[in-house]
Amino acid sequence: MIITNQKRMAAEIFSKKEGRAVGIHRVWVNPDYLSEVSDAVQKDDVRILIDDGIIRAKPIKGTSRSRARKASIQKSKGRRKGQGSRSGSANSRTPRKKKWMSRIRAQRRTLKELREDGEITPSQYRHHYMKAKGGSYRSVSHLKSNISGDNTTESDE
Repeated sequence: MIITNQKRMAAEIFSKKEGRAVGIHRVWVNPDYLSEVSDAVQKDDVRILIDDGIIRAKPIKGTSRSRARKASIQKSKGRRKGQGSRSGSANSRTPRKKKWMSRIRAQRRTLKELREDGEITPSQYRHHYMKAKGGSYRSVSHLKSNISGDNTTESDE
């Protein structure tokens, strides 16, 4: 039995009733009453079948966000950042300039603190400041180890 016209009419009726589009694929017809549905020719006949519950509109299927939420929680903890999740070079993910800025600022901050605490003289500060500017130090710990190495050689003299 072909009931495409009945489904189309039911979809139009449901669309007006719900206030949003209902497609023919969301229209459900009770398989026990197919002969009655195929006899329905006018919209009024279809309306009666809808009132009787023989024709219904299926609920809208949504995509569950639970997996996405779980993944975003994991990402906020720093997980899911392996090789397979990366697109772009290491430089595009954290540019060289940004790395340099964070490193040099930390080194300059450390140098200022050491000078204010009196651990290094202003001339030593200037010397190490210029070396830091030239990129001699890999990190703050490298800078400190060089300063401590300089201090021991100066105290020996």
